[in-house]
Amino acid sequence: MGNLKDANKKIEETVVGGYKKVEETVVGGYKKIEDKFVDSFLKKEGETIEEAKERIKKEQEELKKKNGGK
Repeated sequence: MGNLKDANKKIEETVVGGYKKVEETVVGGYKKIEDKFVDSFLKKEGETIEEAKERIKKEQEELKKKNGGK
């Protein structure tokens, strides 16, 4: 019975490891695209990409409050 547990543990580690690699690749790719978009279209002069993202987030929160949370 111990061999079956060991085999299942190895399968689990392989599957989870593969999933994490795919997740990191997808999220990393998305973040690169998001940063390029912000840099090209939303960033104001003198602002970093992170500052622009924070400004946009605050603007969105203010709009939600203004529109009753919608």
